[in-house]
Amino acid sequence: MERGSAAAGSGAALAPGEEGEGCAGLWELPVERCERRPECGRCSRPQKVCLCPFLPIHPLKVSTCLYIIQHPAEESRVLRTVPLLAACLPPDKCKILVGRRFSEDRYPELATVCRNPSTLILYPGAEATNLEDVAVMSSSPSVMIIIDGTWSQAKDIFYKNSLFQLPKQVQLKPNISSQYVIRTQPTNTCLSTLECAAVALTIMEKNKSIQETILRPLQALCSFQLQHGAQIHHSKEHLLKNGLYDKPMPKNKRKLRRMELLVNNFKI
Repeated sequence: MERGSAAAGSGAALAPGEEGEGCAGLWELPVERCERRPECGRCSRPQKVCLCPFLPIHPLKVSTCLYIIQHPAEESRVLRTVPLLAACLPPDKCKILVGRRFSEDRYPELATVCRNPSTLILYPGAEATNLEDVAVMSSSPSVMIIIDGTWSQAKDIFYKNSLFQLPKQVQLKPNISSQYVIRTQPTNTCLSTLECAAVALTIMEKNKSIQETILRPLQALCSFQLQHGAQIHHSKEHLLKNGLYDKPMPKNKRKLRRMELLVNNFKI
């Protein structure tokens, strides 16, 4: 209250018209509008750094349909990978749904997909089957659901939406290192959404060239960013094990326990 009274009093002490004399010319200066750089319609990158030369000329022919469940926070990320993935595939083979909660009433198509016996959801865990084992037994076209977000966001979406408990849960073998080196991952084997999709489609379609084709724009994106000042981001696991983690340790006991598991090579 005292500050407010003092401010009001000082304004009242000025003579009429006096308060505007010092900055009278400022009101006439043109206002500079902040405009976003024009984006490429295909890769969603700014036109000056378009990655279309690294995309396939024609969308890849695949029988597997992907449903990308994207956390709203991912939409605003500058270096997101889902637009690059979508640019590699036909529109009817890569469908993106943005949100946190997905009820059967609001998403009847998704509910139908989740109830389909051939639908898979890619999410690691004790209940998950290795995708390679499922692919060997499957001969018909499949639908795969992939959650796009940070690990905590993906966990929240997976466990708090009953629809995602219906499909068969699968996971990738942890023998692949991420090439998405401009973003910090929890462990050395955590992959970006694009990388997960590339590996999964390669397995489901039994075509190794799919992985190479989808990873090409990601490699170009990382290379460009590193050439223009970005730094290589090691995983949190690597930083902790090598004494390079420079952030304060969490006070939350659960988070602290997770970091201890990372250091001791336990799967989390």
